[in-house]
Amino acid sequence: MIIGIPKEIKNNENRVGATPAGVSELVRHGHTVNVQATAGEGSGFSDEEYQLAGATILPTIESVYASADMIIKVKEPIEPEYSLIKEGQLLFTYFHFASYEPLTHAMIERKAICLAYETVTKADKSLPLLVPMSEVAGRMAIQEGAKYLEKPLKGRGILLGGVPGVRPAKVMILGGGVVGTNAAKIAAGMGADVTILDTNLQRLRYLDDIMPANVNTFMSNKYNIRDLLPTHDLIVGAVLIPGAKAPHLITRDMLKLMRPGTVLVDVAVDQGGCIETCKPTTHEDPTYIIDDIVHYCVANMPGAVPYTSTLALTNATLPYAIELANKGWQKACTENQELKTGLNVVHGKIVFQGVAEAFNLEYVPVETVLA
Repeated sequence: MIIGIPKEIKNNENRVGATPAGVSELVRHGHTVNVQATAGEGSGFSDEEYQLAGATILPTIESVYASADMIIKVKEPIEPEYSLIKEGQLLFTYFHFASYEPLTHAMIERKAICLAYETVTKADKSLPLLVPMSEVAGRMAIQEGAKYLEKPLKGRGILLGGVPGVRPAKVMILGGGVVGTNAAKIAAGMGADVTILDTNLQRLRYLDDIMPANVNTFMSNKYNIRDLLPTHDLIVGAVLIPGAKAPHLITRDMLKLMRPGTVLVDVAVDQGGCIETCKPTTHEDPTYIIDDIVHYCVANMPGAVPYTSTLALTNATLPYAIELANKGWQKACTENQELKTGLNVVHGKIVFQGVAEAFNLEYVPVETVLA
């Protein structure tokens, strides 16, 4: 199979679809890998490293798309890439379709095979290709939140961990999954007073057991959220419904309950956001203010630490990419239930129910396209 790895063109997206080590493994399995020139530079990988791994370096993004049977990326294609995608071409990347309807229609029109990292699901319901970036994003949420609590950046002027004789900041985390757990670890480690909310009582019991004493667990519901908002300084949205739009747990009217300079970090923004007033921002212009509340809503947070992120992502995606390349997408998805759950759009049909429901479009069971 001919595999293409283009350079990411989303704003300040420095990650790349595969490391040189990943390319080497694909080549070892007999596949041709075409990498766009300078695709890995943002992550610290040179063209020479890819060539030593067995890749062919192509000069343009157009040449990579035109030559490839499968495209391995990090972020969803954006508008300049739509016309480059060929009918029947396999795209293996994060899509987050439910947050952006134009992308969904574009992929339907291109009749591509869209296999989304974020919906590949194991039998235990875990999300192996979302986990590494969720770990990074959860940890970064606290790192960025602590920065934007500083007064010159329009925050409340609070040091997250406090100092002797001064209370630490209070951090509220909505969601006890991978993002929320990693955010809580970092916030607790920095000395903050942390409250983590979830609707799953068993998950709360688990978190209560493993977290340090400065992390409290709370049942997530509208009443409790409203009750906690006036006393918290940093709020992290870490809610996920795989493949579907995130619910709004904090609505516009709730902003008035918060103190000026409170910081909101919505990690769920790439799935529509769990804070109603959040809209996607970029690393170049990451925040905006509504009603004196600082909103940080960067949709590709791990792109700020691309070396770590690219290594972590390739560790997770490579075994699946090899299986897809060795068997072809149809056989691989028929034989591997995890890959099957990653299929979202195939030959112009939506085969993932959450995406169809998000935009009230026709849903076609995935078995139909695998028959």
